Amino acid sequence: MTTLVTSLLAMIAVTSCLAAETPVYPGATWPTKAPADVGMDVGKLDAFRDYVGGRACVVRHGYMVYTWGDPSKRADVASAAKPWYSHFLFKAVEEGQIAGLDDPVNVLEPRLNDINAALGHKDRHITWRHLANQTSCYGVAEGPGTAYDYNDWQMALFWDTLFIKVYGATWSNVDDTVLQPKLADLLQCEDSPTFMAFGTKDRPGRLAVSVRDFARFGLLYLRKGNWRGTQLISEKHAAMAVTSPLPNSIPRTAGKEAEMIPGQRSMGSRNIPDDQCDHLGSYSWLWWTNGVDREGKRHWPDVPEDACGCFGHGGPRAMVVIPSLDLIVSWNDAKVRSRDAENRALGMLVGAVKGAAA
Repeated sequence: MTTLVTSLLAMIAVTSCLAAETPVYPGATWPTKAPADVGMDVGKLDAFRDYVGGRACVVRHGYMVYTWGDPSKRADVASAAKPWYSHFLFKAVEEGQIAGLDDPVNVLEPRLNDINAALGHKDRHITWRHLANQTSCYGVAEGPGTAYDYNDWQMALFWDTLFIKVYGATWSNVDDTVLQPKLADLLQCEDSPTFMAFGTKDRPGRLAVSVRDFARFGLLYLRKGNWRGTQLISEKHAAMAVTSPLPNSIPRTAGKEAEMIPGQRSMGSRNIPDDQCDHLGSYSWLWWTNGVDREGKRHWPDVPEDACGCFGHGGPRAMVVIPSLDLIVSWNDAKVRSRDAENRALGMLVGAVKGAAA
């Protein structure tokens, strides 16, 4: 009897251990826990909330642990949408719709062949890798891959070529034929993300998503592309997306204007040439990482080095993943509007994890 009881207790212990190690995912709704139950200080989360403002949610160990404002409100996230675009680029490669990331884009957009004759028809050499790292130099004088140019005209070229010419969608049906069946439905998003944040006549391709649905996207990458035991994107691409920042040897564009395709639209900025920021040694496949810039400064010095995220309008729209803490935060309409403010906010979040250190 003693041996039987001992064996049963051992089996229960092993089962409990395995259950504790089973990754937690949201289903139709998010599972919840109190901050204290996942090792977080609610008082420090309150201070984080007051600093950030807007609306937001915090996820740890797969549980929704803290929210404020209306986490279900769907709204434009501006440039924070860009990692969703690179996600669909990787999917197109994995599904064989694009042969490789270094394939030339002019195969599908032949108008690139006809511009910038005086610059040796440089745009003929733009690849998907260039577009998805903002090194295409589309609209500026440098050759593809030789400089970094954060540019909303090239982002529109990327979006239109990928979703319209690769996936065969239109502005009117891209949600129903691509976004929902290939990603949002699989993540069981609750608030119907859309690539038509302002409709088909106003900057199509802009993503509107709630903070709690954006956190699902973050959880997918925290779990290296795996969702409930299924690889929605390969582990290789999921890891590469957030760990391959551009080297500091790649300079920022000089910003000298070059020819674009006639009628080229923009995803936002109307500046020509468009040159919004440097990569700071921290830009990886349209994600921001916690790299080191040319002056040796860490992007977010008060945050673990494996942090990565996406930001819109300079900070007020964001989603950030910190894998080493199994932590995700998503906010919108926040008061955060600079890299220093991002660092302070994220440092406060890290500080709310008991025992954590940057």
